[in-house]
Amino acid sequence: MSGLLLAVDAGNSKTDVALVGPDGAVLGQARGGGFQPAVTGAARAVAGLAPLVAEAAARAGFAAPPVVEHVQACLANADLPVEERALAAEIGARGWGRAVTVVNDTFALLRAGLPDGGTTAGVAVVCGAGINCAGLAPDGRTARFPAIGRISGDWGGGGFLAEEALWWAARADDGRGEPSELARAVPAHFGLSGMAEVIEALHLGRVAAARRHELAPLLFAVAAGGDPVARAIVARQAEEVVTMAVVALGRLGLSAARVPVVLGGGVLAARHPLLHDRVVELLAERAPEAVPRVVTAPPVLGAGLLALDRAGSRQGVRGEAREDAPRDGLRAAPLEAPLEACARLRAHFA
Repeated sequence: MSGLLLAVDAGNSKTDVALVGPDGAVLGQARGGGFQPAVTGAARAVAGLAPLVAEAAARAGFAAPPVVEHVQACLANADLPVEERALAAEIGARGWGRAVTVVNDTFALLRAGLPDGGTTAGVAVVCGAGINCAGLAPDGRTARFPAIGRISGDWGGGGFLAEEALWWAARADDGRGEPSELARAVPAHFGLSGMAEVIEALHLGRVAAARRHELAPLLFAVAAGGDPVARAIVARQAEEVVTMAVVALGRLGLSAARVPVVLGGGVLAARHPLLHDRVVELLAERAPEAVPRVVTAPPVLGAGLLALDRAGSRQGVRGEAREDAPRDGLRAAPLEAPLEACARLRAHFA
């Protein structure tokens, strides 16, 4: 089936797969759980994609997954070039496509927030379960961070904020920290009488560890109520988001350029006023020409657009093919896919 494309966006909490036609039509979709090769190993993580690829193909009317022209996989935890190569090899071995490109899933957010024609450049910051940033210059250079956690200098993301809420609640309760409404709100959220019960329940497994992520939205609610401790945490998150964006802009020589700073992921897409307004304020101070843009469309849209870009590039729709890839796995396609195909794909996810 000439021209078919497979778009994969695999995040920490969910995975989306879409079989896309050369005209941008989504023929079949599937959604599954999170993608965590650092925990399961690359082979097992990629094996977990197989049922989703089969489901998307079945919904498109295929008895078995067809061999597509290109597989564009934007994957969480593909943080280092060696990880991208290992994941690309595993996907290639599955035989889903004639060509495979693997990049970190932050590039899917970036592409979703960029226009579909002309020279493009910009930076994306994703703040969901974790935090990451990627940037693209007009000449194809990229900027990114390892984004492996505290060992690579990261601060923030929903999981981190939930742990901060717990930490500050415990210290407010026992007197080691500043008084905070978190000391009351956290136990109330779990239906417990106090932080001592929360600590015991989490430690002994009576409250599932996975429920900790529920504390990130609670943190924002407490901050909105005026709690100084919670507000300080939110302010720090805004600082981290803007710092990553500004550093990426500087690396690419875009500090004074009018380019988008694309914001996405569950934490940023929620547009919590305290966080969003502070991010916009800090960007205006430190990168006055940057244009903040929140993207709420599913990140698989960006993966599909990248697949169309690469297909258009290979076909020479508006120029020569550009198939060479830099060390970090992303070659800036000249956005040569037909604009109608991109528009159709965007409309599907609107």
